[in-house]
Amino acid sequence: MTQVDFYVIDSPSADRHDRMICRIVEKAWQQGHSVYIRCEDTSVVRTIDDMLWQFKDVSFVPHALEGDDTNPAPVALGTSVNKSADADILVNLGIEVPESAQSFSRVIETAGYDEVTRTAARKRYRYYQDQGFPLNTHKGSG
Repeated sequence: MTQVDFYVIDSPSADRHDRMICRIVEKAWQQGHSVYIRCEDTSVVRTIDDMLWQFKDVSFVPHALEGDDTNPAPVALGTSVNKSADADILVNLGIEVPESAQSFSRVIETAGYDEVTRTAARKRYRYYQDQGFPLNTHKGSG
């Protein structure tokens, strides 16, 4: 069954949240996983795309935007989960739980960074809990 991991950061902000996502994705890629980052909208896709290029001076996470078939990469970003069949890890930055969440070996969620995103995260947590997904919570400094 799909493992669901929720990440909670101390003193959350949008920037700290996005940097945490980049570190999680980098670690998953370094461990040989393929990752799909599902964003709520295209502005979030652009933000995470930019952050993956520059969040560290000494590393690079190879990634591509959904639909860029000319540049396959182990990390993909987009707003749907339809083209992510090759990924084994889903990073869900969307408000809702995607219907295909159970098709991944692992789903990474966050507890959000403001009241709106925290409220949505609580709803997703309850959904996963009610559906019997194995849940883990990780706390960090972001």
